Amino acid sequence: MKDPTAVAVASRSFSRHPVLREELMSRYSRVRFNDSGETLAGENLVGFLAGSVKAITALEPLDEKTLSSLPDLRVIAKYGVGLDMIDLDAMERLGILLGWTGGVNRRSVAELTLSSMIALLHRLPESGSDLRSGVWRQIRGRQLTDKTVGIIGCGNIGKDLIILLKPFGCRILANDIVDYAEFYREHGVTPVGLEELLSSADVVTLHVPLNGSTRNMINAGSMALMKEGACLINMARGGLVDETGLLEMLREHRLGGAALDVFNSEPPDNPGLLNLPNVIVTSHIGGSTEEAVLAMGRAAIDGLENAARVSSIVPDYLRVSR
Repeated sequence: MKDPTAVAVASRSFSRHPVLREELMSRYSRVRFNDSGETLAGENLVGFLAGSVKAITALEPLDEKTLSSLPDLRVIAKYGVGLDMIDLDAMERLGILLGWTGGVNRRSVAELTLSSMIALLHRLPESGSDLRSGVWRQIRGRQLTDKTVGIIGCGNIGKDLIILLKPFGCRILANDIVDYAEFYREHGVTPVGLEELLSSADVVTLHVPLNGSTRNMINAGSMALMKEGACLINMARGGLVDETGLLEMLREHRLGGAALDVFNSEPPDNPGLLNLPNVIVTSHIGGSTEEAVLAMGRAAIDGLENAARVSSIVPDYLRVSR
């Protein structure tokens, strides 16, 4: 027998996925999907979620005002792994439970990160830009093999990336507020301070959550520490990087290139950055492979039933004030 609890799916991606829709409706008899094609926010989001006891959300902003306007809401299941769009402290105060599975899309993001490293070092964006402009020029790139890779954030995605990098014989530097000493020893990773990582790495890649302590962590000052010709990859959250400073560093060829899957505003409004020949830009697709989408969706469905208090499932370092 299906559960009669009212469920609202605010996520556009989940709502348009036929398999996930069918699997959710096989468990619940009263389900509402966001078929508008738009990301809901503010009053529109409140109106959509009103009367629902459980909800599945993704990129929808759930601040204290929004959550306080939904007295019937008892469970939020997260489609995806990022928690920066949710006021977790407000959820705790209001007694709303959270269904969340960290790292469910880690292989998808790690693969895109690895492919971006190779593409940047081999200067694929520049070669493609030349050819489309009618220029035949054999650009000389670099191999990933034996390079120094700096990973900022060694949670689920960072660890998976380290495993994928093994065949390349890279020297791997890691920076994280959590001490993963056993993992580092097992995989030959060297933990270092942020400044040492930035100044030593040929490739710097970001895999940290966005919160008050990480916002704008890669700014003009920190980029000035990076090796000339180094590459920067951001597959985490746009707010981690000062896009204006990055644009300047790339234009001046202080950095060799950048791969950006996330931006300060999405869609991005920085045409200068988007049009540089040494930049790879993608539309927040890191966790959007077919396999990852199914895994995230199924985790969200399960989260409707196994939700728990925020304080019992979310590590403290993910709850730093925004």
